[in-house]
Amino acid sequence: MNKVPGNFQFRVLGSQSASQRFFFRTENHRRPRTVFGALLVFCLALSSVAFAKDNRSYTQVGHNINIGPNDQVADVTCFACSIRVRGQVAGDVTVFGGSVILEDHAQVAGDVTTFGGDIRLDEGIKVAGDATVFGGQIRRDPAATISGDVTSMGGHGWLVPIILAPFLALGLLVAFVIWLVQRRRTPAVAA
Repeated sequence: MNKVPGNFQFRVLGSQSASQRFFFRTENHRRPRTVFGALLVFCLALSSVAFAKDNRSYTQVGHNINIGPNDQVADVTCFACSIRVRGQVAGDVTVFGGSVILEDHAQVAGDVTTFGGDIRLDEGIKVAGDATVFGGQIRRDPAATISGDVTSMGGHGWLVPIILAPFLALGLLVAFVIWLVQRRRTPAVAA
């Protein structure tokens, strides 16, 4: 510390820049940074290995998905389209507003679910999970196997309550809020 007239004290720093002071400290200060750096590199390497798996997941909106006989994929999800599987799916098959067609000895390791569409299972199909249909029907060959539960809420009549229920609940909530506001605005009548 150097003394300056007027009782002010200031610290004179060396000629090193901030980055030099950060990176070129003594060994005792460098060890935690080295461990942290090694841990960071290790975590990045693990995450890149996790994303580099061979099975891909497919998600489409408005475009049909076709899984060929030699293809192996993870999860398949489709909005307003259909899925045709002839290969292997390691995860789930989910469709909103379309159908699922499993043919040519296709295999699905997860669940098969469709909202507003049908599921068709041809001969030799294996589904390890559940098969669920809301607003459609299941067409199943007797030689097709489904290891989990089979749930069918057939007919398109189920779509109306499923779609309208959230709007009805929201409408009731808005009506309740309006009623509360109107009630507070109305002055009390003196008797």
